[in-house]
Amino acid sequence: MKKINVLLVACLFMCGLQAQTTDKEKIERACMDYLEGFYEGDTAKIIRSIKPTLYKSGYWKNDKSGIYENDGLMSYRQAIDYTKRVFEKKNFPKPDAPKKVEVLDILNSIAAAKVTAWWGFDYILLSKQNDQWMIEQVLWEGPLK
Repeated sequence: MKKINVLLVACLFMCGLQAQTTDKEKIERACMDYLEGFYEGDTAKIIRSIKPTLYKSGYWKNDKSGIYENDGLMSYRQAIDYTKRVFEKKNFPKPDAPKKVEVLDILNSIAAAKVTAWWGFDYILLSKQNDQWMIEQVLWEGPLK
């Protein structure tokens, strides 16, 4: 009986770890779809990764003043339009451009991640609905110079 209880507890523990790993992988995939969507001009990846209520804002360093200035907001529609322009103009980053996703925290319905890209660093907030993780908010800063 003790062996069965120990086995049952071990199975439940492993199932919990598997669910956490699955969420982490889904978050990484959503962030990578976002990154690759912008890199490759792939609107399907962008649409799959961001919510229609996307709120994206960031800071770019002004070369003349040396001060980081707000670059405005990017909406869902603007993200899709930007992605289309990347594809149409073949404005792809260099093959060695940074492309990294770090999952920072995972809760039941929300998560945070950091993306490192050619344009700088994005801190991303995601939410989970119907077992799908999608990006809701992005705050970014241009590369350190």
